[in-house]
Amino acid sequence: MHELSIANSILDTVRAEAARRPGARLTKVGLRVGELAGVDPDSLDFCFNVLVTGTEFAPLALEIETRPRRQRCPRCDRTFRVVEFDISCPDCGYLETRCIGGDELEVVYLELEEP
Repeated sequence: MHELSIANSILDTVRAEAARRPGARLTKVGLRVGELAGVDPDSLDFCFNVLVTGTEFAPLALEIETRPRRQRCPRCDRTFRVVEFDISCPDCGYLETRCIGGDELEVVYLELEEP
């Protein structure tokens, strides 16, 4: 279950930001997770909550935004979402499309309350 190590890395980022802002209370961390990232958002949320419970960061909330896989067709420049693993362009039928999104795994924001 690599979600635990990902949750721990997110918490490391939170700790670093908390150290830069003494006295501030961190309330929420936003995360963007693409469907190709190989991360189960529910497991990640559970692991994060386990790590935060009983610490100085409780009740820090994790908000996860999931992103679909997106492809771009080099022939007609159409950008589209992949449905049922079909990566062919829905407009022109071209098969050699390029992945342009859906593999994200990034901290997007931290919400905090200044003293």
